[in-house]
Amino acid sequence: MHRYVARRSALALGQCFFALVVVFALDSLVPGDTADVLQGDHGNPQQAAALRDRLGLDEPAWQRFWHWLGSLLAGDPGRSLVTGLPVGDEIGRRLAVSVVLALPALALVALLAPALGVVAGLREGTRLDRALSAAAVLLHSVPEFVLAMLLIASLSVAAGLLPATAAGLDGAGLLAQPSVLVLPVLVLTARQLCDLARQIRVGVAEQRGSAPAEHLRLLGLPERRVVLRHVLPNALAPASQQFARCVEGLLGGALVVESLFSVQGVGTGFIQAVQNRDTPQVQTYALLFAGTVVVVNLAGDLVSHRLAPSKEASA
Repeated sequence: MHRYVARRSALALGQCFFALVVVFALDSLVPGDTADVLQGDHGNPQQAAALRDRLGLDEPAWQRFWHWLGSLLAGDPGRSLVTGLPVGDEIGRRLAVSVVLALPALALVALLAPALGVVAGLREGTRLDRALSAAAVLLHSVPEFVLAMLLIASLSVAAGLLPATAAGLDGAGLLAQPSVLVLPVLVLTARQLCDLARQIRVGVAEQRGSAPAEHLRLLGLPERRVVLRHVLPNALAPASQQFARCVEGLLGGALVVESLFSVQGVGTGFIQAVQNRDTPQVQTYALLFAGTVVVVNLAGDLVSHRLAPSKEASA
């Protein structure tokens, strides 16, 4: 297990570095830079050149990348090219907002998906199973922005039950007004809940009818013990990896949901940083996203290995 963790950790570092290089390269290929954004339509070439010199944008791209990476390794991700404020402070403030939004969504997925998946899998082929499966497919097929618009139109505009925006609220403000979180949390949860519940349902149904389960029944074990000792551990092992992918889905969904509901989290921060060509912020957001994905996938693999050890993982 220690060798497995060491290999995966080394691979994780390589993946994060590769993500940073790709993001920096793509950002460098986009026409224009921060000086063009700050100047707008009212600047002149001389002012733009002076601004590029002050911001260090006239240095070669590889040199700017290594300067930023060196500062990051020293614990300082740099300062925003637009505001001049420390990048770490800005992203930390936005991260607190995103955490307040993401934790309820993750909790709902972690609680509801196993319950729905196990119930449907143990009742394979029944009306309840068909109803739950049809609802999951229908809900999963609705894009997040469409679901958000439907919920806003019905529950906010028409019924007036819930706020349609979280504009101007930080993490503490969201906690003080939890009703603001209801709609964005529902939109974030919907697709990930469907994905995980469907996978658990398939796993439970397959394991319940497997040869090892039948053998345990022939030995005289009651159905409850067969489910608890064999069906659930083997069905939930791959589901732990899918739950890690749900975190990836929440990161992607945050870009849409935070924009639609005016939540000032890392999703809207990343979009603004890209629009402003604020490279230190873009790179730090990329590292945050890549690191989160790598860590949760590693955790999912370890949980899966613990529940159902494989030869490959234990080698």
